[in-house]
Amino acid sequence: MSLRFLVAPAALSLSVLPLVVQADTSSPQQVAMLDPVVVTPALVSRTTEASLSSVTVVDEQQLRDQQPVDIADILRGQPGVDTTSNGSFGKIASVFVRGASSDATLLLVDGVRLRSATAGSPAWQYLPTAMLERVEVVRGPRGSLYGADAVGGVVQLFTRDDGSWLDFGAGSFGTMNAGAGVSGEQGGTRYTLGINRFRTNGIELREDSEERGYDNTAGIAKISHRFGDRGEIGVFGFHTQGNTEFEGSTPADDRNIDYALEVAGLKGEVMLTDGWQTKVLISQAKDESEDFANDVSNGVFDTRTRTVNWQNVFAAGAHQFVLGGEYLRDEITSSNEYDVTDRDNKAAFGQALLHFGALDLQGSLRHDDNDAYGSKVTGAAALGYKLDTVHRVRVSYGTAFKAPTFNDLYFPDSPPFFFSNPNLKPESSETGELGVRAQYQHWFWDAAVYRTNIDDLIAYDGSKGSSFNVNKARIEGAELALGMDWQEWQVRVAFSALKPEDRDTDTLIARRAQRLGRLDVDRRIGTVTLGGTASFQGHRYNDAANTQRLSGFGLFDLRAGWQFAPNWSTRLTMKNVLDKEYATAQNFSGWNYLNAGRSVMVSLRYDVQ
Repeated sequence: MSLRFLVAPAALSLSVLPLVVQADTSSPQQVAMLDPVVVTPALVSRTTEASLSSVTVVDEQQLRDQQPVDIADILRGQPGVDTTSNGSFGKIASVFVRGASSDATLLLVDGVRLRSATAGSPAWQYLPTAMLERVEVVRGPRGSLYGADAVGGVVQLFTRDDGSWLDFGAGSFGTMNAGAGVSGEQGGTRYTLGINRFRTNGIELREDSEERGYDNTAGIAKISHRFGDRGEIGVFGFHTQGNTEFEGSTPADDRNIDYALEVAGLKGEVMLTDGWQTKVLISQAKDESEDFANDVSNGVFDTRTRTVNWQNVFAAGAHQFVLGGEYLRDEITSSNEYDVTDRDNKAAFGQALLHFGALDLQGSLRHDDNDAYGSKVTGAAALGYKLDTVHRVRVSYGTAFKAPTFNDLYFPDSPPFFFSNPNLKPESSETGELGVRAQYQHWFWDAAVYRTNIDDLIAYDGSKGSSFNVNKARIEGAELALGMDWQEWQVRVAFSALKPEDRDTDTLIARRAQRLGRLDVDRRIGTVTLGGTASFQGHRYNDAANTQRLSGFGLFDLRAGWQFAPNWSTRLTMKNVLDKEYATAQNFSGWNYLNAGRSVMVSLRYDVQ
């Protein structure tokens, strides 16, 4: 990949910095940029600077300022992340991390795997952001720690566990949002309860059609008790449900889906000795949906995933070791008669994190044994070297795999259009990466290049009406991330370039843009916050043959906030300020799924930390 693709955004990023730094020098004291602590890349707490992975953190303040509709909205344009949607507001969304398919990116909610075992992909479009504390995005394979479906990376959502809040907002397209939450702590016992309601009349998804609405109700509940500094036990739950309307084969078709997503778990951790911590997570996740056509049920697809995960973390001086095991069971219930409705997965894994002064080493290995597709072994190795007090170089290699779905393996045959294939193997991948990160007092930059080779790619063969392990893919890419916190200014820049190629057909993998960029700038002036986001996505092809071209586009958002009294604030957000018409996906009939034009949202919030 030519380095010229990085020159323009890098120049833009660096040109922004002196302008921002010189804009206001009145503050006599400056607080150094915080280096976020992350747990997703290595299962243990590490700062992003010390991590040997490419990782992005979206914190609670960014979530609150930008007022995203769903998780796909906040991920759009982050380093290495591409998103598509079949329209705005609760319509099918895909998240591609480093060009991998949406079902090859693992989604975790408070440590619990959440996805549909029938379709394979998480329902990104139904995940609200109102009760999130932060989002961690790890780019690169994590199969050696998490097992199946972590080919492109891992996205983990952390729900709130502190503060009390009351929030109400209204805006364009008949949109309304309201939420409330409370948390507290007494005698080592902590609790959090929250609820949020979102509804909108929606937009027309195609020309000369009807508005397609969406509603979502979500809640969180947590309670835990800490036993001094030796251990903690707690239960938690997250639930979201609602209805979304979508386009049928004709504009007059009345199509909608009732959906529900849920995670619940019991977790505990205890320090058995000064150098040995053991952690247990027993959880259940649900993905439920029912499709209606003109008020008649058109299909039920329910997934239930039960997991028991046990981890042991050992500390030996500056080194850490992780040993663990996991049992996972998928069960499906459907109005369709699948040949098989459950499968078990048993796994064992280990990891070593070694620190020798300026040199860090990381190695991990995992063995999975699955009822449906047999055994898979994945591994990863990484090396990081601190060149000086600012710069660290890292190099890594890892393998991963994507499991075939229940639909791929067992969906009822529908001759002559579809036949299941119980002999499918998992897709397997290997990725190499080279990266450099610089961490200064008030700003950082991170650059990485990578190559991923995927074998046994599962593809549908229309002539035979079934899916087979026939294709190979290669994805090459480069990423640049830059951030700065200086006086009242906060700046975040992201640029990604990739070539996602099907090596059997010499075409680009469908629906992936080759160029992605995002610039977020916010400034706090006393009790007022002003900000904006500029983003762009290059062109993409809707189909595997690369005959259906979807044009690239740029979007511009503005936002303002005012804390007018202690604990009280109001926010105004305008999205797609230039009223750009754009599409990232196309219907089978050949028309583009439209997205929302210019929109405004105003909110009032009471918040106590």
